[in-house]
Amino acid sequence: MAERPVLVGLIPQAVVLDPGDQISWISDAGTLRVEFDANRCPFSSNVFQAPMGMRLLSGPARPGLKSGSFKYRLWLNDQMIGQGEVILRGS
Repeated sequence: MAERPVLVGLIPQAVVLDPGDQISWISDAGTLRVEFDANRCPFSSNVFQAPMGMRLLSGPARPGLKSGSFKYRLWLNDQMIGQGEVILRGS
């Protein structure tokens, strides 16, 4: 399974995932939280959280999802610091 790293502080506007890929977020500046819309999330959970220095892994996208775009919000120490987008490619 391939990972697509996202370095917090250098937030890409979009991350493109192929089927079976996952996202890896990391921050050494504080507690990191990633929130997708609960009704429109490509992963098994819509909220990911980790303490400073720990990697957050999204896991693969849920099976059967069609290609599309999914937006998320990024929080650092309970302060929203940005937004991102996951683009899923079809198989």
